[in-house]
Amino acid sequence: MYKNLVTTVIPTLVAACFSFFVAPAFCQSSVHPKSPLKIAFVYVAPITEAGWVRQHEEGRKAIEAALGSRVSTSYVENVAEGADAERVIRDLASQGNQLIFTPSFGYMEPTLKVAKDFPGVKFESITGYKTASNVSIANARYYEGRYLSGIAAGRMASSAGYVAGFPIPEVIQGINAFTLGMRSVNPKAVVKVVWLGAWFDPPREREAAMTLFNQGVEVIAFHTGSTAVMSAAQERGKLAIAYHSDMRKFAPDAQVVAVTHHWGSYYTRRAQAVLDGNWKSAALWGGVKEGMIRVDSFGPKVPKKVVDEVLARQRDIAAGKLQPFKARTALMDNEGHEVLAAGKTLTDEQIQGMNFLVQGVQGRLNN
Repeated sequence: MYKNLVTTVIPTLVAACFSFFVAPAFCQSSVHPKSPLKIAFVYVAPITEAGWVRQHEEGRKAIEAALGSRVSTSYVENVAEGADAERVIRDLASQGNQLIFTPSFGYMEPTLKVAKDFPGVKFESITGYKTASNVSIANARYYEGRYLSGIAAGRMASSAGYVAGFPIPEVIQGINAFTLGMRSVNPKAVVKVVWLGAWFDPPREREAAMTLFNQGVEVIAFHTGSTAVMSAAQERGKLAIAYHSDMRKFAPDAQVVAVTHHWGSYYTRRAQAVLDGNWKSAALWGGVKEGMIRVDSFGPKVPKKVVDEVLARQRDIAAGKLQPFKARTALMDNEGHEVLAAGKTLTDEQIQGMNFLVQGVQGRLNN
């Protein structure tokens, strides 16, 4: 058992058990509670007030709120990707958990390895891309929110910084979409990227942000797991795009907008499917339309005209009228090569395998 394993069991039939003293026949004949579905979550970082893990923790709480005594949930936080993840996932499966959520890209292979040995357990590999008979995958089109936040940033600044974890397609999509959003309203905007080589390292996240501010960027975005970049922007009097969660508590003046993630509905549906006996391995890539991604929580410095514009474009994405990776003119990478002809749109397969940075990004892929 882990010191950071937390289990929550919703009280079951308390009133019925209490009534034993006044109505024994009821307790003897009517109370045959079925064991709750055991559900476990593995988190790549500590649970904080905002950030990647916080949004998945809110998803876990949504399951409890929706399904009550039919489920018993637990989580292990701050589990490193790789061997540690495999050990924790295997232990959770051994402990009788019937549904295990593993929301981190580096958990994909450990999840698949454990799933082979536990065919009766259902696994949800969040941000993974490989399925198995008992492994589903799900991810969100974060890039849609990135594009929208880029529009807001482009209306308020011409130079942006971007603190990024690792050069995987999901992160590259976000950088490119943010840049395209900025340049859709501010064609000369530039985005400087710093690769961190970690998902959660608050001191280094802050240091990277400060480095970018020292280079003159006016607004900053990030793809890491803490609120450090937002706090740095607040300290320096700069602007920042919150990610995962609303972070105005940490950057009340700096926050321009938040790109927020919403997992509760999906997680609840998957748990309900296990309870109903109709869970099947599947793949979901949802975005603004599905309610999994949203831009909201605009800061005090954002003019109403900009708020209205961004929200209008969000409605366009939801309606299928706006696609961030449709080339209005020829789409160029930042080395001068054409990657998409004018009028064409990247397919989902091309987006999922994205391995280039668009024109306007100052930085390289260090892979």
